[in-house]
This record gives sequence, structure tokens and C-alpha cells, in this order.
Amino acid sequence: MDQYIAMAETKVLEELVKLAHRRGLRGENGDWNDFVVSYKERFISPNAPLRSPRDVMVTFLSAFKKKEDLQILLSHANRHLVVKLKQETPDTPEQKLVRLTMEHPEYSVDYSFILNKDWFVSDVGMKMSNVMKSTEMIAVDCEMVLCEDGTEGLVRVGAVDRDFKVILDKFVKPDKPIVDYRTTITGVTADDIENATFSLVDIQKELQPFLSKGTILVGHSLSKDLKVLKIDHPKVIDTALVFKFSNARNSRKPSLNDLCKAIFGNEVRKEGVSHDCVHDAAAAMKLAIAFIEKRVDTTVSPSKEMLEAEKARLFLHGIPRNVTPQKLNLVLAGKFHSNKFIVDVKPPKGLSCYYCAVVVFESSEEANKAFENVDGNEETDSLGLPQKVIFLSLGAYFKVRKMV
Repeated sequence: MDQYIAMAETKVLEELVKLAHRRGLRGENGDWNDFVVSYKERFISPNAPLRSPRDVMVTFLSAFKKKEDLQILLSHANRHLVVKLKQETPDTPEQKLVRLTMEHPEYSVDYSFILNKDWFVSDVGMKMSNVMKSTEMIAVDCEMVLCEDGTEGLVRVGAVDRDFKVILDKFVKPDKPIVDYRTTITGVTADDIENATFSLVDIQKELQPFLSKGTILVGHSLSKDLKVLKIDHPKVIDTALVFKFSNARNSRKPSLNDLCKAIFGNEVRKEGVSHDCVHDAAAAMKLAIAFIEKRVDTTVSPSKEMLEAEKARLFLHGIPRNVTPQKLNLVLAGKFHSNKFIVDVKPPKGLSCYYCAVVVFESSEEANKAFENVDGNEETDSLGLPQKVIFLSLGAYFKVRKMV
């Protein structure tokens, strides 16, 4: 850490000293006021640390050794880098994708992490401009399970470089009991985890050399992966924030599968097939490379096939958690007056009392007929899409709406 403080730009040092002073952080030489007394220099003011010479600020910051204090300083330096990257005109298409990620309305929410002692905070914000402007990229994707305490547990990590060479593919053993492996989605089984030898810390160590060199992390809804990886790194390209469909409503994020179908004409995975994090990481990298090589724009036109497929689906939301998939199928068969459909259940997030699902029909005509067969008045959701309420016993209900 000391070498990075000595190399840091003066503006970064000023930001860190200001933060330490404001929060009253105490290094080995105490807080700023204690440091001023011990330094015994008349020109250093206890109330105006930013007027101090560069070497004084370096000496003060180098006295911080506790991990929690270093996390705070590094994270603040990374946030300063984000502000700087937003202000500067991108020199390369890679930097433009980073900038587009940061400019998305949901970026500040998705990437505002609450750090604890298990987090690894990248040191790139402390480094010189040539490192911060690196255009090297690796794509990352994770598989997660539901742990006993309701949190997401990391169980597999895949990473590829910009040449699609696999640089990481490891099963990970969580430090909490698992209550749902979500095997149909993750493809991960209890045996996979029983034989896993890597921990979260091991994965962080594997990725650390890339992050310290200023490498850009690429992924689809990458913030979810970084949260489970417990990694804070400011240089990211999130393809869920960068790309959008021309017919998209509001801030609806496109799926990785739909983007690949629209741009490349192929799916990352077939309907009902479990995920593969290496394939998903490669798909996100492929999207970034397509923009960099000027083969695609960030606004994508959906194909006729995709629009037809959307019309052949209905979306269910607000389904009570105690309604099993088996019971859900029986309810839908009765309400739709048909059993010619497949239900793709999306597991509840954390301790949520509800979950959602997508009902897939063979055609848009069948989806429309099923929707019409549902008793009740038609209303519109927040996106202006038609929906109806499906009532269950004991006053419970959920909603079904059209996809387009």
C-alpha cells in the first residue's frame, strides 16, 4: 500500500486526507490532529489538511495499516477514479464502454457496495494514469446458491480473456450451509461442492493480479457477481447496462441470451438448460468485442423471431413462496383452460416471500387465448403492459401479464 500512496496523484492524496480527516480515522500516528502535533511543522494546519505539502500527506496516509481503514481509503480512491472516468473523454472503445456503464441510471445503485472485512478492494484508484487507462479486459461470471441465512453463496466462477481463453473455472465451497443448490439453473450439484477445494479468498487472490494492473472486468449484470465475489473494482463493463433493445420500455435490462440471439443469431443456452458460467462470461466478452470492433451499436433491434417469442410468453409475478411449482402448474392449467405450456420458475431472491416465472407457449395465439381465459378485469402494470390478477385460496393471489 505504501508504494501506491507514494505514487498516487496529488489530487487522490488530497481526497484521501480529506476523507480521513472528516471521519477521524486513526493510523499508527493517530488522527490528523495527532499527526500535526507529532510532525512539529508550523505550516501544517489541523483544520486545513489540503494545504499540506505532498510529502506530508504521503507520510500521514502511510501510517494506516488496519485492513478496514485501508478498505475505506482504497474504495474512496476508486470512487474518485469513477468520477474522473466520467469526466474525461474516452480515448478508446473499451473506455467508452466503461463510460457508458457508469452513465446508466441504475449504475450508482447497482455498484454501491457495503463493504465488510471479507471484501477485496482493488488498488487501481491509487495508481498512475497509464495503469488506470489500461484497456486489458477479462470477463467474469458466477453461479450462486441459496444459503441457510438467506444470502447468496458463491459456488462456481468462470473467467475468460479477450481471446476467449479460459483463465479461471473453479468450484467454490461457501462458508455457510446451503439450502438450495438451484441445480436446474446453476448446473451445480452437492457433489461438485463437496469436492471443491477453493474458497472465496482463493478466488479473490486469483483475480487480484489482473485488477491491480488496471484490467477492465466485463460481465452481464456484473454487479451481482461482484457482490458475491466481494470485490470492489471501479473499471467495469456491464453489458446489461450498455446494450438495450430499440423497443425496450423504461430501464428494462436485456437478458444475455436475448442480446446474443439478436446480435449473433445464437443462444447462450437453450430454454430449460442450466447455466454455464464460462459460456456466459465468454458471451459477455463477445458482446464487448463486437462493439469495440465496430460491428454493432449499443442499441439493438430485436429480430422478428424474438418479438414473436416474446408474444408467446406470459410473465407471472408476486407468486407466494409457499406455492410450489407443481401447485402453480395445476393453478395455471385451470385458469388458462390448457396445459400446453412450460413454466420457467425464477427462484425468490434471498428471503423474499415471493417469486416470479415465465410461461412459454408454442405460439402467440395460444398465449393470447390463455390470457383471455383468465377471469377478471384487465389492467396495466407500471410499464403499460396488460395484466390480470389470478386469485388463489385464502385471499392469496399473483399477477399474470403479457411480455409485449
